[in-house]
Amino acid sequence: MPPITRVFIKAALVYFIIALLTGILLVAAPWLPMPMWIAALNPVYFHLFMVGWVTQLIAGVAYWMFPKFSREQPRGSDALAWSTFALLNVGLALRIIAEPPNTFAPGGIWGYLLAASALLQWLGGVAFVANTWPRVKEK
Repeated sequence: MPPITRVFIKAALVYFIIALLTGILLVAAPWLPMPMWIAALNPVYFHLFMVGWVTQLIAGVAYWMFPKFSREQPRGSDALAWSTFALLNVGLALRIIAEPPNTFAPGGIWGYLLAASALLQWLGGVAFVANTWPRVKEK
């Protein structure tokens, strides 16, 4: 298993646990102090699952298991794969930081951070597609 695949899968597993804990917080919010703040974690919960868990698990397994690109670069560009990982995770971290405060004070710095988050995640997706597209071919 390539190192980048291990990193993607281990990060996905960590995000899976964090997403589940966030889900517990959301369900328990009515009985906890500051329930409004906890309720603001709802979009974070979905991003933890979809970008953190599902997307990174898929990206790691795809990088590992898809057909070879060439003999010299069987998995495509390692640099592009690492860029995908970095862009997705920095974007997700910005989302986790900016989403809750943006719920209470939309716009301003929080809005800019959310826009940067979306852009970074999109660039991560583009990097993944650019690296994976040539590997989707007939045998």
